[in-house]
Amino acid sequence: MTKWIIVAVLTGVTCGIIGSLFKIGVGYATNFRSSYNFILFFLPLIGLLIGKIYHLAGTAGRNPNDIIEQVQNGEGLIPRLIPAIFFATFLTHLGGGSAGEGAALQMGGTVGFTIGKWIKLDDKDLRTITITGIAAYFAALFNTPVAATIFAMGVITVGVVYHVALLPSLAASIIAFKVSNIFGLTPKKFAPEIPNLEVLTISKVIILSILCAAVAVLLCKSIHLTRRFAEEKIPNEWIRVIAGSILIVILSIVFSSGDYNGGGSEIISRALQDGESISYAFLVKIIFTSITLAVGFKGGEIVPSFFIGATFGCTAGQLLGLPTEFAAALGMVCVFCAATNTPLASIFLSVELFGGEGIIFFAIGCAFAYVLSGYNGLYSSQKILYSKLKAQYINVYANAHREGETTEAEKKHP
Repeated sequence: MTKWIIVAVLTGVTCGIIGSLFKIGVGYATNFRSSYNFILFFLPLIGLLIGKIYHLAGTAGRNPNDIIEQVQNGEGLIPRLIPAIFFATFLTHLGGGSAGEGAALQMGGTVGFTIGKWIKLDDKDLRTITITGIAAYFAALFNTPVAATIFAMGVITVGVVYHVALLPSLAASIIAFKVSNIFGLTPKKFAPEIPNLEVLTISKVIILSILCAAVAVLLCKSIHLTRRFAEEKIPNEWIRVIAGSILIVILSIVFSSGDYNGGGSEIISRALQDGESISYAFLVKIIFTSITLAVGFKGGEIVPSFFIGATFGCTAGQLLGLPTEFAAALGMVCVFCAATNTPLASIFLSVELFGGEGIIFFAIGCAFAYVLSGYNGLYSSQKILYSKLKAQYINVYANAHREGETTEAEKKHP
């Protein structure tokens, strides 16, 4: 018990400080780019600089899947990844790439792992503290400590919840959350109009959640296929990042609002608070994000999933006759749920962001979005142990299985 309290304090404080400084830094980068639009034309040079940073740090090719594999298999992590991600993601936002406000899995997991090595934890405990770091960093960024805890415990292997990490992860998340408050990062709450619990409303929620599952699949496939296409067609990473940067610049000129560069937090807030969104915004954000991450820029996928879900929900809600702020909230949570395969964390996220009044609607939406998104996901190293449609052990990786296919696990455990 004492060991895990110490672990929680060390991890929570460290992730709270790093996460807060990072979020503040990204905010400054975003404001600077908004004030000086010409910085967008330096995106190719910024892309080359990011590539150089990763090569100098010896972290080229590293991505969130490495964190998942550390917890699953004890693969080990490189501490130099922490400053590499920090500055690379800052530069991505400064230049106008479309990415999240922090790769929570990479940053948090690596911080936790590094602390664990420093205090000489064994292999099993290193996996636990890696989960703890993910939770704490997520909490510092998004101010949702409970959802952060459940997310970190469940995102690694769908079907297995790492209960051993509950105490240190929850404690570290709360500490990181409070540290972020000290830095002036207070939680942003939304109060969408929650409709009455009626059969017609439930039917509309189900329809919206089904559509959100399809959008999440589109997001996941777009990111993975765009990366694969870019690597196959342009093997040279330096030429690839220049080509992708030029494409982002051209698209930014075509969609001149600047809404699709960076994380897009203002667009998310507009959809959640005012129920306003451009009908095609979610599609454009998918394109911007897929290109950005495919060619070598850095940043998380979570905030883009929030953007895509909130804007799509807002648009679809108008067509379905749902309150648009509520539909935006539901869309945001459902797309996040389907893209990360974390239904329980998503339900807790809805409570921490939007209050508990609409929890039944959010739970229904997450259930449908999770099941109907199939075996897709943002993280290809994420394991899915059981079929989503029957009590069948399948043990497959995300993006590598279709319902009805017979896996090796099924042959061994019919």
